[in-house]
Amino acid sequence: MRFLLSSFIFLFTLAIVGSALGFWWASTEFEKPGPLTETLLFEVPKGSGLSSISHELASEGAINNSYIFMFGTRLMGAQSELKAGEYEFEPAISAYSVMDRLRKGDVVDRRVTIREGLTSYEVTEVLKTVKQLEGEITSIPEEGTLLPQTYDYRLHETRDEILERMKADMTKTIDELWPNRAPNSPITTPQEAITLASIVEKETGVPEERKRVAGVFINRLRKGIALQTDPTVIYGITMGKHKNEGLGPLGRRLLIKDIEKDTPYNTYTRPGLPPGPIANPGRASIEAVLHPEEHEYIYFVADGTGGHVFAKTLEEHNANVAKWQKIRRENAKKAKEEKSAENAAPKE
Repeated sequence: MRFLLSSFIFLFTLAIVGSALGFWWASTEFEKPGPLTETLLFEVPKGSGLSSISHELASEGAINNSYIFMFGTRLMGAQSELKAGEYEFEPAISAYSVMDRLRKGDVVDRRVTIREGLTSYEVTEVLKTVKQLEGEITSIPEEGTLLPQTYDYRLHETRDEILERMKADMTKTIDELWPNRAPNSPITTPQEAITLASIVEKETGVPEERKRVAGVFINRLRKGIALQTDPTVIYGITMGKHKNEGLGPLGRRLLIKDIEKDTPYNTYTRPGLPPGPIANPGRASIEAVLHPEEHEYIYFVADGTGGHVFAKTLEEHNANVAKWQKIRRENAKKAKEEKSAENAAPKE
């Protein structure tokens, strides 16, 4: 009897020691540097369980042993917390770090930036260049329905899905801003706000000017003065399919005959707002239209530095235009001289 008891105690102790050694070994394997020798992009599909993830990680060489990965993940209570997505694993990453990254959802950053003032056609052209996105664009969204900003996207996400998110964000933005608009505005609908915001977006790239430029157009609408803004004329010609050759959206300068050509978007020949947006404005331009600067300016023209100079009377405006035309002539002369000097330089 004493022998049996001693044997039981010995075997029990051996089992405890063996279990402790096994636990220590597994824990060490779980936390030690892994077998990866180069960076690995690894995708966890939606609905994947711990077993399939573990075996795929081992198959891709990210971990040494799928069973140790499962053991360690269960020990950490993370078996139901592993998130789908695309991950980047660096060389020698441990199984523990792989598990921790999957649990946190620390996926690869994939981003596309859509800048303010692009037409819907131009937005779709940008999305076509993003190789990681999938699918053909089924249709060009209506002008002014897309909110420009930086968007994260997932591997295998489609271009149409990005466009739908942009639409939803524009709807959310105008729904948020419209109720808090300034009172007594001639802008009576959210659509009109987006239309005027698109004009402001195309007229100035200086953030500090947006509300002042918006104020000029608000003053003109109140007084029944035609907006007379070149970007609307251009849109009436191109319908948003602008050229991208470094020579402006028309591929040339805007001409007098263009301004005199009547289209629904020509704000020289037609009073009030055009029938719809001429681009996709950003949030700041929408805010500028809904809360414009209050002033008495009716005119503005470029000042030669990237901004504009504003005027209350036609006399002041004509003087500012003369200054701007002088600056343009001087710049053109300087550019011509520089080009001549470059052509005259000896070739090596």
